[in-house]
Amino acid sequence: MPQTDALARRNVYVLVAAQAILGAQMPMIFTIAGLAGQGLAPNPCWATLPITAAVIGSMLTATPISAFMSRYGRRAGFVVGAGGGALGAAIGAYGLITQSFWLFVLGSLFTGVYMSAQGFYRFAAADTASETFRPKAISWVMAGGLLSAVIGPQLVKVTAQSMVVPFLGTYLAVIGLNLVGVFLFAGLKIPTPKAPVAGAFAGRSRGELIRTPRIAVAVIVATVSYALMNLVMTSSPLAVVGCGFQTADAADVVTGHVLAMYAPSFVTGHIIARFGAERVMTLGLVILAASGAVAIAGVDLANFFVALILLGVGWNFGFIGATTMLAGSHAPEERGRMQGMNDLIVFGGVTLASFSSGGLMNCSGGSVQAGWMAVNMAMLPFLVLAGGALIWLAMRPRETRV
Repeated sequence: MPQTDALARRNVYVLVAAQAILGAQMPMIFTIAGLAGQGLAPNPCWATLPITAAVIGSMLTATPISAFMSRYGRRAGFVVGAGGGALGAAIGAYGLITQSFWLFVLGSLFTGVYMSAQGFYRFAAADTASETFRPKAISWVMAGGLLSAVIGPQLVKVTAQSMVVPFLGTYLAVIGLNLVGVFLFAGLKIPTPKAPVAGAFAGRSRGELIRTPRIAVAVIVATVSYALMNLVMTSSPLAVVGCGFQTADAADVVTGHVLAMYAPSFVTGHIIARFGAERVMTLGLVILAASGAVAIAGVDLANFFVALILLGVGWNFGFIGATTMLAGSHAPEERGRMQGMNDLIVFGGVTLASFSSGGLMNCSGGSVQAGWMAVNMAMLPFLVLAGGALIWLAMRPRETRV
């Protein structure tokens, strides 16, 4: 590895640890928020609204956090994110104690601040990396989610029924993760971008950036990959429990899913370096389609495991491939506006998917099985959209793609 990547490697270690410790709160919340919401909501169709609120919070804060990081640095932005996660869990815990659905939803909204900050871990890994090391750095940071995939659901098993109020212990544990994890960022060393000199070229505008073919396709594939993963994952605990299995089974399914999201990251960067981001993104979309087919085929526990594992792998290839393409398609001075705009669009799509998930699951067809089929059938048009975008890019002359 080039000597110039020594700092990048150090930063990757810090970000991997943050992904593992702080990131554990996301599988915890995605496992139980829908179940808790189902018990608190005045209408079962709103069961996944707390998860939707977290995604809305992430969408609304993506651009401000990106701008904040551009001015004050990655470390400051990540600390703010952890503070948002702790505050959101505290409000959510109070909502559980008082049996207030809307307080619970408000807490989830603040959780979105952390979720947004976590989304920038992958970009932070690329900030100090060489072009050769960049896809590997992004992949290794994403691989830190392997530990979060184990820590999060196992904490759910231990804490979900540990107190008189169901799930309260889980939210208290989330507060602890944020308070402990924030100290990790003391080891992060990423130079804060210099303020532009008056009259100097400040990079392309947001409109010019999003009209760049490679950037447009990267954003589309990232949005579709993340939104479809969220669409299905949000409803999966409801479907597993609704089909007669236990909360522990739902936690195990989520564990398998999150492991599948991050385990390929050890090799995804190498695969991208060898075969190119476009081919890896295409493979990701194919695997997402296979996930939907397995889910539609039946509601045995094995179907849930296989479908959610394929969902995780498909997300990994699609999302990391798109992130790598995006990271190599804009200049350092464009970083703040491009990455903020990207995550605004991505989490906007995830918000719609999350909001739709509960309605499709609980209010389609009159049964759990029909709702679960509706959730997975909804993937098809978006897979066609993303696949069409990749075909369009491949058909363009190479010199017109950037």
